[in-house]
Amino acid sequence: MQEIAVIGAGPAGLIAAETLVQAGHRVTVFDHMPSPARKLLIAGRGGLNLTHSEPLEALLGRYGSARAALEPAIRAFPPEALIAWCEGLGQETFVGSSGRVFPRTMKASPLLRAWLGRLQGLGVTLKARHRWTGWDGAALRFEAPEGAVRFEAAATILGLGGASWPRLGSDGAWAPLLEGVAPLRPANMGFRLAWSEHFRERFAGQPLKRIALEFQGQRVRGEAMVTAAGLEGGAVYALASPLREALAQDGEATLRLDLRPDLDAGTLLGKMGGRGLSLTNQLRRAGLSPVAIGLVQEARHGGDTTPAERLMKSLPLRVTAAQGLDRAISSAGGLRFDAVDDRFMLRDRHGVFAAGEMLDWEAPTGGYLLQACFSTGVAAAKGLLEWIATRS
Repeated sequence: MQEIAVIGAGPAGLIAAETLVQAGHRVTVFDHMPSPARKLLIAGRGGLNLTHSEPLEALLGRYGSARAALEPAIRAFPPEALIAWCEGLGQETFVGSSGRVFPRTMKASPLLRAWLGRLQGLGVTLKARHRWTGWDGAALRFEAPEGAVRFEAAATILGLGGASWPRLGSDGAWAPLLEGVAPLRPANMGFRLAWSEHFRERFAGQPLKRIALEFQGQRVRGEAMVTAAGLEGGAVYALASPLREALAQDGEATLRLDLRPDLDAGTLLGKMGGRGLSLTNQLRRAGLSPVAIGLVQEARHGGDTTPAERLMKSLPLRVTAAQGLDRAISSAGGLRFDAVDDRFMLRDRHGVFAAGEMLDWEAPTGGYLLQACFSTGVAAAKGLLEWIATRS
């Protein structure tokens, strides 16, 4: 039996702790927040999306350039395993109409209560308000309410999260303590657009339903939300990565919005009725919601003379900036995969493993974020067990 430290009480850290204690080791979980898994709790307020039911090949494709690094971990702990784990805690799951998988309660709090109860029963120790500040020789160093604390561990798993929603604990403060960290950037975030004052005051907070967004040849159907600053929502998040990179390179980008993706321009023209009608009434007859009509009018007032039936199908939206990490759902960047081996152990510090969002990957919303956090947490724990076995 070895003394193992897990730093970070989010999904990756807690599932790693569970895996390790079930293998017979003593496990202490440290977290700098007053209570564990705060980001998981907030994420579950609108329905805790654990994973996705689509075929595994399609799911793996959601991880883009990080697929090769994440694939072994996800294949070893795939969606079926995550669902079985959840149901083993007494939390029945179901598949939504979009293919997303949720606990039947739709909330994170019952799942987390059951999970923390299991971990306590297994003997896992949780130390809150302990911020990791690096190493003191071979020992881990923490700042705690009682002052500086040292902890000797045979091995360590880091599950420190990214840098989104910093008020919930993922503040990226760990980045200067490690080598091989790519800059942390927002992912799955909204974007800023220069709305007119009239449009902003009238339509901020209004949803755009059953739309399609297109950027650089990638087309996404879904929903979005008009905010005072711009746009956010699932369809926007799906294009967040290429939009972010285009903004970094060019300083601006233009999204194309299809307000009626189910109809072509000719059909829309027929629905608009006689030319004696006002543009607002024509757009209403074409089936546009008030906020969609407002967007067409916004383009018109900006000088766009494209015929209305074509404008509805490809309305340009000039994006000026991405929202920051404080409002992003997740983050990109983090500990690069070339800084860890295939067991997720740091190449420059043996016996220290990393998992979860602190690794350099990103994925869209839809269950892909939590799936990779759980899978890499299990993989890092198994890598640690393998490493310990080779030393005994």
